[in-house]
Amino acid sequence: MKTILYIDGFNLYYGALRKTPFRWLDPIRLARQAFPKNRIVGTKYFSAKVDPAIGDPQAPVRQAIYWRALKTLPLLEIIEGQFRTRRSWAKVASPPPEKIEVLKNEEKGSDVNLASYLLLDAFQNKFQAAIVISGDSDLFTPIRMVKDQLSKPVGVLNSQRLSGPHKPKERKNAGLRRAASFYKKGVTWAQLERSQFPDSLRDKTGPMKKPSKW
Repeated sequence: MKTILYIDGFNLYYGALRKTPFRWLDPIRLARQAFPKNRIVGTKYFSAKVDPAIGDPQAPVRQAIYWRALKTLPLLEIIEGQFRTRRSWAKVASPPPEKIEVLKNEEKGSDVNLASYLLLDAFQNKFQAAIVISGDSDLFTPIRMVKDQLSKPVGVLNSQRLSGPHKPKERKNAGLRRAASFYKKGVTWAQLERSQFPDSLRDKTGPMKKPSKW
């Protein structure tokens, strides 16, 4: 089936890629492993440009290189939200003091953008099926609408890692499973390993390499 892939970039990173050597990920190869019967004809990747993290000023540089790698994939579009750092007050485990001021990094807009494009593309009949890579339960309603109201199947690959070192605690997302036409509960260490870009790539601006440290 002619399929468009919708990827929640930060959700995928924190659910499956963080603390692994597999952040040089080709997400289309990953989706094809999970759903080999679907013919992916387009990919929309939802993320935001990160601010220089405290103690990691090279984070935006690595992200920029990775986005260049993503753009070498045919028919992939990066749709940007916003990344914000703000001051906030938080309670501490044991006083004194009862509260401290902290910096909070927040990504805004990707979930809303993904839901909007999924619905718009379905209304415009741009696909026969859709695949969403995310574990965000806020996507339950748009996925269900596309499936139930527009009669188009929507698959979900829950973006959590199910095996390997430092494996996050598994989260059973009953809402997304119920909304989806077909569902995979996560990805394995082996699937991530098989879904890597080559260490060296080239685009119209020249060669690029996988960052040596991530």
